[in-house]
Amino acid sequence: MTLSVTSMDPGEISRIKILPDSGFGMLRTDRGALPLDRLDVRARVSGLVAHTVLQTDFVNVHDIALEATYVFPLPDRAAVTGMTMTADERTITAELQERGQAREAYDQAIRSGQRASIAEEERPDVFTMRVGNILPGERVTIELSLVGPLPFEDGEATFRFPLVVAPRYLPGTPLSGPAVGDGWAPDTDAVPDASRITPPVLLPGFPNPLRLSIAVEIDPAGLELGAVRSSLHTVIDRDGVLTIGVDERANRDFVLRLPYAGGGQTAIAVPDESAEQPEGVYQLVVLPPAESAAPRPKDVVLLLDRSGSMGGWKMVAARRAAARVVDTLTAADRFAVLTFDHQVDRPGDLPTGLAEATDRHRFRAVEHLAKATARGGTELLAPLSEGLGLLRASEGRDRVLVLVTDGQVGNEDQIVHDVTPLIGTTRIHTIGIDRAVNAGFLGRLAALGAGRAELVESEDRLDEAMEHIHRRIGAPVVTDLRITASGVHLVDDDRSPARLPCLYPGVPLVVSGRYTGRPTGELVVTGRTRDDREFRTSVPVQQRSEPAVAAQWARARLRDLEDAYAAGDRSLEDRIVATSLRYGVLCRFTAYVAVDSRVVNEGGETRRVTQPVELPDGWEAPGAVAPAMMRLASAASPAPPPLPSGPPSFAPASADESLAAGGFAGAPAPASGYVNSAGAARSRRPGVAATSAFRAGKAMAANALSLDDVRALAATEAQRLRDATAQPEWHQRELLDDLASRLHVLIGAQTDSAYTPLQELVTSLRSDAPTTERWATALKVLTSFAGTTNTAPSSTENPSSPPSPSDRKSFWKR
Repeated sequence: MTLSVTSMDPGEISRIKILPDSGFGMLRTDRGALPLDRLDVRARVSGLVAHTVLQTDFVNVHDIALEATYVFPLPDRAAVTGMTMTADERTITAELQERGQAREAYDQAIRSGQRASIAEEERPDVFTMRVGNILPGERVTIELSLVGPLPFEDGEATFRFPLVVAPRYLPGTPLSGPAVGDGWAPDTDAVPDASRITPPVLLPGFPNPLRLSIAVEIDPAGLELGAVRSSLHTVIDRDGVLTIGVDERANRDFVLRLPYAGGGQTAIAVPDESAEQPEGVYQLVVLPPAESAAPRPKDVVLLLDRSGSMGGWKMVAARRAAARVVDTLTAADRFAVLTFDHQVDRPGDLPTGLAEATDRHRFRAVEHLAKATARGGTELLAPLSEGLGLLRASEGRDRVLVLVTDGQVGNEDQIVHDVTPLIGTTRIHTIGIDRAVNAGFLGRLAALGAGRAELVESEDRLDEAMEHIHRRIGAPVVTDLRITASGVHLVDDDRSPARLPCLYPGVPLVVSGRYTGRPTGELVVTGRTRDDREFRTSVPVQQRSEPAVAAQWARARLRDLEDAYAAGDRSLEDRIVATSLRYGVLCRFTAYVAVDSRVVNEGGETRRVTQPVELPDGWEAPGAVAPAMMRLASAASPAPPPLPSGPPSFAPASADESLAAGGFAGAPAPASGYVNSAGAARSRRPGVAATSAFRAGKAMAANALSLDDVRALAATEAQRLRDATAQPEWHQRELLDDLASRLHVLIGAQTDSAYTPLQELVTSLRSDAPTTERWATALKVLTSFAGTTNTAPSSTENPSSPPSPSDRKSFWKR
């Protein structure tokens, strides 16, 4: 589309008030805070797919050209498939490029006086948009096109569109040197891009001129649709299009719930018309069977976040949710309860390990939860590591970890890297409580743990959400799922999710992936029910032309690959970039960039501003939100407890490597209208090429575990298998899956030939060979590997002591 640009007349410009001490990111005018003037969300829901266009309008009422920065959220499962920039009756279509290349093209355009824009992904649900050389009196419109699935559970689909990036807890020690972004927080060794995910925050009561509009058109696509509900906004139905009121603010998620009558099982194949050989993307939906047996005894670890961001209604709801989890336990179960902020607390009268779920123990746990109040910082890594460590010793029981939190942390990548080797067969369920929840991170954790993420945006929603969680905690109805095909070859390495989840009551299984060959025949799903019977269902393959299916698969697959990269497999970078570019879907290694060929600002002189955002609705704001969180983040925090087979550590990269991404030029003092504690001025590092800066993370050291350490772990694993020789076959399958997961994380990316036997063992464990055969192979390989002593340092060993968690650098390119 093309929009007409109307310039301001001299009278309008003369009324603009520019305060000399207005601070970084704030312009004070009769119209309020600038540069973002309008945020427009237009969505079309077709069945269980949402096509969305996000339009942002930037206006310059200053007397010098502007470069505006806006940090904003998007649905974490949605694929960004296109971007356009419109100004002065010209529309430029953005190009998806490798991130370093895109940054270099954008920076060169700004220096040359050309109008340009760039969109980058910082987290699965946090993005940065920069628009440069906006002329005085000019309006520039950026449009992003998205397509994403609607989660469907218990007869209801959910359309959720986040509208604000909430302040996040940022652990670690501040890094020296210039920051890589415009935000109020300094970069730290645990969150080296903290300044890119912390936009300035408007204080409560400060006027916000942002015009927000949301319109959703719903097409049931043949499904039977009930009454649509909105939990956080007043919604008006105008000729079949749902809209919000004109006075709404962008300070909480927009949520619609669409009750659909249950659909059937489907298998859709979407051919890739551009491929030389027959291939494409498939999407499979399988319904769970009726429950046929009682659940097994389980071990449950409950983690309750009591950090400062959980204040107000969130703490009340979190305590209720946690207590409801404890109430679901039976006398056959065991459990532990940990409440945490910057320290971890336990009920005083319970054992230090897993306690029997007697009436007395459950009462003491609920009593402890009832006393929890919001206080310090969100040190999430320590309680997660401790909780997973407690569950590692469980044998013959379901292992479940439930996390109740708002997820507002900035070191998501560090957490994913450190906990992935500890998960094994533990199922992780996350309960996100907030009106602007960190859904991307909680979804990542749940996916890694083959569990579910339930989001609670209000107390009214809590009871309904907990009913869903109760059924998940009980036990899945089908485990050990496998997918095979007749008439088409499935590329297992390109499947998403990479780890197949279980089938839970009321929750259909949705799997997508790539195939080769002609899309005919059927997909067959097999597994084991609770009473150890075979589950089998066949779904005929239907060929369709559905570009949205390919884009959704690419987004999901990219997220899986990024998480594997976060867990330590550095070889995936080129594959991630290639997948992103081939399918035209934005990821953390690519960026959309649009450059106008005309020079509109001779000399390229601009004023750099950052758009302030709302404080999330329901948050209790102290006098200075950002400084308070920064003080908490800087406080000393306990390191995660040591575990028998803990994750590998990274040797720290240099500060230059972590900061080599070319940040933004800064500005002076904080503004009175919003929180901005950036302190020292920030500026670009001269002489650093964007591409080489983006790849600086390759200097990361390899796994800090020595070869002898891995041999000791192999001996432990071999003994674990010997001890379980008499266990039933279903339990042995779980142990082998657990073993394969841990070995892949520990040695999957190693290049030393000494690790080859274990790498080959991982491949063997993930094959379709009988359980007895895989069990015998594992015992043989582990025993042989453990019996060899390392007499010389391996080429991948780190001769120095492993770095402490606070010294570890992020692996994402900056």
